[in-house]
Amino acid sequence: MTEVLPKEKKQKDEKTLILGQAVVDLLPLLEGESSFETMAPLHPVPGSPLEPLRLSVKKDYSILFKNGTLKLGGEREPVPRPKKWPIANILAPGANNIPDAFIIGGPYEEEDGELNRPEDREFRNQAECIKKRIIWDLESRCYLDPPAVVSFQKRIADCRFWPVEITRVPLTIAPKGKAAKFDKADDESQLSFHGVAYVNMVPLLYPGVKRIRGAFHVYPYLDSTVYEKTKCSFSLFRDTGHNLVQNNKIGGINSPLSKPAVSKNVKEDKTVKEKDIEGKPRPGDMQPPSIKSQSSDTPLEVEPPLSHNPEGQQYVEAGTYIVLEIQLDKALVPKRMPEELARRVKEMIPPRPPLTRRTGGAQKAVSDYHMQVKNISRAILDEYHRMFGKQVAKLGSDMDSETLEEQKCQLNYELNCSGKYFAFKEQLKHAVVRIVREKYLKTTSFESQEELQTFISELYVFLVDQMHVALNQTMPDDIQGTVPTIYTSSEQLRLFAFEAEVNENFEMAAVYYEERLVREPQNLEHWLDYGAFCLLTEDNIKAQECFQKALSLNQNHIQSLLLCGVLAVLMENYEQAEIFFEDATCLEPTNVVAWTLLGLYYEIQNNDIRMEMAFHEAFKQLQARMLQAQIMKQRSIGTVEYIEEGGKVEESSLGPWGITNGSSATAIKVEAPADDFLEESSKLQSDSREHIISTQSQDPTISQKPSNILLKEMPVKKETSKCQDSSTVLYPSPYGVSQTPATIFMETIRFLMKVNAVQYVQRVLAHELLCPQGGPSCEYYLVLAQTHLLKKDFAKAEECLQQAAQMDYLNPNVWGVKGHLYFLSGNHAEAKACYERTISFVVDASEMHFIFLRLGQIYLEEKEYEKAKKTYLQACKRSPSCLTWLGLGIACYRLEEFTEAEDALSEANALNNYNAEVWAYLALVSLKLKLKDETLLAEIHMVQETVGFGNPSF
Repeated sequence: MTEVLPKEKKQKDEKTLILGQAVVDLLPLLEGESSFETMAPLHPVPGSPLEPLRLSVKKDYSILFKNGTLKLGGEREPVPRPKKWPIANILAPGANNIPDAFIIGGPYEEEDGELNRPEDREFRNQAECIKKRIIWDLESRCYLDPPAVVSFQKRIADCRFWPVEITRVPLTIAPKGKAAKFDKADDESQLSFHGVAYVNMVPLLYPGVKRIRGAFHVYPYLDSTVYEKTKCSFSLFRDTGHNLVQNNKIGGINSPLSKPAVSKNVKEDKTVKEKDIEGKPRPGDMQPPSIKSQSSDTPLEVEPPLSHNPEGQQYVEAGTYIVLEIQLDKALVPKRMPEELARRVKEMIPPRPPLTRRTGGAQKAVSDYHMQVKNISRAILDEYHRMFGKQVAKLGSDMDSETLEEQKCQLNYELNCSGKYFAFKEQLKHAVVRIVREKYLKTTSFESQEELQTFISELYVFLVDQMHVALNQTMPDDIQGTVPTIYTSSEQLRLFAFEAEVNENFEMAAVYYEERLVREPQNLEHWLDYGAFCLLTEDNIKAQECFQKALSLNQNHIQSLLLCGVLAVLMENYEQAEIFFEDATCLEPTNVVAWTLLGLYYEIQNNDIRMEMAFHEAFKQLQARMLQAQIMKQRSIGTVEYIEEGGKVEESSLGPWGITNGSSATAIKVEAPADDFLEESSKLQSDSREHIISTQSQDPTISQKPSNILLKEMPVKKETSKCQDSSTVLYPSPYGVSQTPATIFMETIRFLMKVNAVQYVQRVLAHELLCPQGGPSCEYYLVLAQTHLLKKDFAKAEECLQQAAQMDYLNPNVWGVKGHLYFLSGNHAEAKACYERTISFVVDASEMHFIFLRLGQIYLEEKEYEKAKKTYLQACKRSPSCLTWLGLGIACYRLEEFTEAEDALSEANALNNYNAEVWAYLALVSLKLKLKDETLLAEIHMVQETVGFGNPSF
């Protein structure tokens, strides 16, 4: 195999270079074959360019794209458009287009580089449509063998930023006559506007990632900056690019060998937004953009020394950027398939088999039919009394048959017009179907119409007879004397359990939770609530069992997967935790909390690259969701507008059961001033914080080490307060009124606080403090105050609440939590003032139930019974419980409104007939009503003497 080199001027013969040799056996021709095919190995000769391919891991090869085309402003480049081969000697029209390869483009927000925020959209639109630009549209394809793949991964891990140099080289024709002489000084003089873009290659080490595409800022090429950022000590153009410049001058072709992998495509859709072809800045291009690194979304700072590369500095002044794409055929790090993750979860937690269907039998079916007939008959009688009750009472026994027939017609007409007749039929239909299946054992279709009619006749006679039996059992006296059974719903039981938790009555709370599970064992939300209660009492083993049972009911339930992962981390079963978190991100890739928890797990494992990947994906999903919310809001008012530069989306959606930066960020301390308006304060605080961070200057030399330095110095406490000290504050956590946009960490904090995973919250709070979009906000201090209240550290909780009040003085949640702080510390006077301020706000706090309960209790202690009655009435209207009715009954009793007190206490007793205080006040009310039964009074006297307490003198 021989390579024929290009013929140079003044050269008579072409130069050739032997690349390698192969030996072919021609014996088949001697044996009579006229032609044959064979495959023989090609052996490179010493010094051949083929030989270094086996030494390719140790040597770098650069990729060159040249001959960019200047495009005038005024119109956007069409998409899709074909990609071109990076070869200069193609003359046939269309031959330079790569078959089936097109530049597709896509939304800016989905890119991996910089300038991908909503506020950058206007700048990008102007640069890629209105202003002048340079287009390459080239794609260079390279091959990396397995050893080179390993080296490629190591190089990315060692240095995340790789340089992409850009320069302006004029096309110069060599002079005629003697051979042109070029020296290095001449080469350097030809380089102008030497710039460099820093491409973050770390995403290629993320599991399953095969592509990087985005816009990257161009900075002036400075040796010290490039070396500090990329560890490259030479310039491809200046130090090793002598041949590149020569080739450009003589119009030669440069097809350098690439750094070897499993087929790697480097797709260069480079769009350079320049000043003009001479490099002079134009008016309007002098606005410095905010620059972000893809790896951490941290603004980079402008390089201060300008004298070394004044031409390159114009790139920064004009906001020049380059759009490029790097794509692999196979991911460097394989990603586990969703099927594998689902299989692993199923192995760890087998799905719970469905409950066996219980057949009630014929007698049960008939009994259910009787019950439905009774219920319908009572409903019809109620409708009759509503329509003709006064007439019946007036006429009494003097009503004649004509009047009865007329009332019957009117009743039938009313039932049909109102739809109640059809509702009764539907109510009765299910009972009839059960009789057909259980008593007549008929589950198949009929073979003939006669058979159907015979069956219907027989069934009709039976149903009418049973209807008469049911009606004969239902007498008017029974109807009037029936006492309705009070049935507590699942939501009421949840509220009762909540009250018991806050009052530290954990035994009673467990009873309510267990009763919910007995009623509906297949309801996974009941298991999740019970598991959260177990986390509150620090029974992690039982909490893990509850979450795993919930997951066994539905193995695609995201919150169950996340909670199983959280418990696995708390119990240091890290392999299972990774499976749970990864499965959650596969099932719901847009879940912000899932990605954030996965990133926190990788942080514990000291896997900085994957931690960065998960946090970046969480941030990306949050931004997409907030943008979608903004668009929907604009559509709701009839207009759709893109967010301008510097804009801020202020909406975030939270699911019911569901969901950082480097050393430079640690030096940023944001102190936002207090504001006088609730809605404006949050917005001004977030805008001012973003402005401070974005104007820190854009130095690309700042190391982008993830923000786990502080976290490693602050280990997560595994020992927290015991159960008797843990349930003194409300949950869900007291926030929700402020409209400040949530960060990925604050959304995760909300999820963790909801399930009482306080042990996990400390780590996330540290991230929130260092997050550029977060920081010490009002909500941050509220959460921190709650964690201190759980430990009964009232001094630190008060400090945090003071900080929260300074940031958002009109936030009702701040005053509500301050009221709880003073109430728990025994300062009821201050608690009363805070609670009264909380209920005076137009906007309610996130949890008003216990604010009313505790304020009413303070009113009772201070003998302000009218205020106590009013407060407890509000609580009864919002969320009635035994405690709300009891407080109302006590207030009425103290006001000597004994009838109202008896009614309220009866309601409390109906909701919980094991509350001794309710029975005691019922006894007091009975005595105040002048109980005259001497036998009963004597029995009460005897019981008091037996138990040893109570006042026997009445």
